[in-house]
Amino acid sequence: MVTANMLKEFNFFKDFTNEQLERLSSIAAEETYAAGSQMYKKGDPARSLYILTEGKVVMSLESYLGPHRPPMQVTVDTIARGETMGWSAVVEPYIYTLGALCIDNSKLIALDAAKMRGLMDEDCDLGYKVMKAIAKIISSRLSHTRIILVGERGLSHLTEY
Repeated sequence: MVTANMLKEFNFFKDFTNEQLERLSSIAAEETYAAGSQMYKKGDPARSLYILTEGKVVMSLESYLGPHRPPMQVTVDTIARGETMGWSAVVEPYIYTLGALCIDNSKLIALDAAKMRGLMDEDCDLGYKVMKAIAKIISSRLSHTRIILVGERGLSHLTEY
């Protein structure tokens, strides 16, 4: 059972009131995944927003290199304890934009996406706080993606010679 006190431990929830944390804990569940488990793939419906409590999860994107070559997996980010993933659960069209693969045995808190959106509609202050925290996640993920792209561009120029 997920409690408000458990949620308080994570940066994502630092600005939330106790009442808001109680409401969010009521729609949360603990989930476990074995190392090597694919939690979801790019394009899957976003059913949950996750907070990692134990383990590591790799966020990846498949890059297609042509019809006669296998797709290349590009790691965009690695999620560690205390970090949040699955922001697509609260941003339309509610479809995951990356895949999530557990590289360690992992435990997570999963917040039900549909119920969370309902709470956000009912309580505008809670909705604002969620979206503010989500914006930080998206910004961080975009920064990581830029670093990867710059690195790949540099590598491709080096291998041309």
